[in-house]
Amino acid sequence: MIDCAVRLVLTATDSDGEVEAAIPVQAIEPIIAGEGCDADPGLTLAAEATAYVMYTSGSTGVPKAVAVPHRAVNRLVINNGYAEFSWSDRVAWVGNPAFSISTLEVWAPLLHGGRLIVVPCTAVLQPDILCELVQQNSVTVLHLTAGLFNRSADHLAPVLASLRLLLVGGGAVDVAAVARVLRRCRPQRLLHCYGATETSTFATVCEITAIDETAGRLPIGRPIANTRIYLLDGDAAPVPFGAVGEIHIGGAGVARGYLNRPELTAERFVADPFSGEAGARMYRTGDLARYLPDGNLQFLGRNDDQVKIRGFRIEPGEIAARLAEHPLVREAVVVAQQDGRGEPRLVGYVVPAEHGAEADLAATLRRHLSARLPDYMVPSALVRVAALPLTPNGKLDRNALPAPDDEAFARASYSAPQGEIETALAQIWAELLGVERVGRHDHFFELGGHSLLAVQLITRLRQLSLGVEVRTLFARPVLADLAASLGSHQEVAVPANLITEQSAAITPQMLPLIALAQDESAGSTGAA
Repeated sequence: MIDCAVRLVLTATDSDGEVEAAIPVQAIEPIIAGEGCDADPGLTLAAEATAYVMYTSGSTGVPKAVAVPHRAVNRLVINNGYAEFSWSDRVAWVGNPAFSISTLEVWAPLLHGGRLIVVPCTAVLQPDILCELVQQNSVTVLHLTAGLFNRSADHLAPVLASLRLLLVGGGAVDVAAVARVLRRCRPQRLLHCYGATETSTFATVCEITAIDETAGRLPIGRPIANTRIYLLDGDAAPVPFGAVGEIHIGGAGVARGYLNRPELTAERFVADPFSGEAGARMYRTGDLARYLPDGNLQFLGRNDDQVKIRGFRIEPGEIAARLAEHPLVREAVVVAQQDGRGEPRLVGYVVPAEHGAEADLAATLRRHLSARLPDYMVPSALVRVAALPLTPNGKLDRNALPAPDDEAFARASYSAPQGEIETALAQIWAELLGVERVGRHDHFFELGGHSLLAVQLITRLRQLSLGVEVRTLFARPVLADLAASLGSHQEVAVPANLITEQSAAITPQMLPLIALAQDESAGSTGAA
């Protein structure tokens, strides 16, 4: 809050004095209901004023705060050239509020008089409940990250055909899953989207109407309205058609820059020499692409160390910097590797300090990172090495880094599973997590589990007639505890009224309140 100069904080309960300018929800409920609220609050905001600040991973160990202006939000959801939204739309809010897709999910309905359907995180992680929620709330627009789509598309088949618009992006989309959707449960429109927080969520979109199942990846399409895409070489010159270049994005979606980071802003937000607009800038994405013969862009990877895990862009250097802060660590590096299932995962390599040779180093460092970073940035494995391998030029030799062994995962002393349920559960965990063996005292998430693997685990358990909710796994992540719960658990259908209550709609009556919050923050790029 100090970094982005937050002036007011909306709290669910009394802050007990922890935050000076906290406003309890109860104080603004009359405003939400329309009581005592002027029809015209008389607010005036410039298009360049900061609408919100959103944080992304940073290579120096400090997250980058992207300051996004109002014009960028408008360009994303109004006259955008790829999807027309209207008052009749019911848009599901599936994304994390700190994830850039929430910009589209929230403002697409609200700026057109539509309805925003708030999806509980427990529903996002359970495809059957999400399917029921989409159906009961007559959702018309749904966005799924690539990872969530790859794992949930088949489970969501009963409702996908009812969607007016299905948007997918944020990672490598499973081409086979897309083909199945087009054959069995085709929505009215299926869009594959590409973009960055620094360019306000989407920069290019490709409508998928047919697909070659032998293709390795989907094209990312063409620029949306008020957006310019340039493929440039190392000298910032356009590359020939079909050649590989770095994606540079210009237009109304470009953010104001990184909050309080002028050097980094100057490095990534550069002058746009191809625009006739004075002061125009473009964002250097670090992503590589080329033009296909049909004019669509094909994404080809990164030109730096940045990686994408489950839809989140991550700077491994930030995680390594956090590891190096611990007194037991002398050197650290974090890389992305494929696990046994071909899925990307983060692996940390640590050279211990002279006094850092404790047996449970992985568990200690995992706790250290968990207190400082979001879960998706905590490596699945932490490998202890005597020294980091180097190339003859003195750079890190990634190919010489050893594969993680059992010691690299934060685990308790091994104790064999007891009984049929623990044994079956341990076998499923080992397959999902890609580890050789699982003990009865091991912790699902400390072994590298995450929310998408949790979905697969719940599905596997239900196939064995062991019905359980995702919240049970989060509450009882130790194998023996979860197995004890499974032994007496009876699967219970989710009441329809509960889904409706949890998915309470945000209506246009809330706009004056939202605008008021924006007006308070318009005076500085530091406001959120």
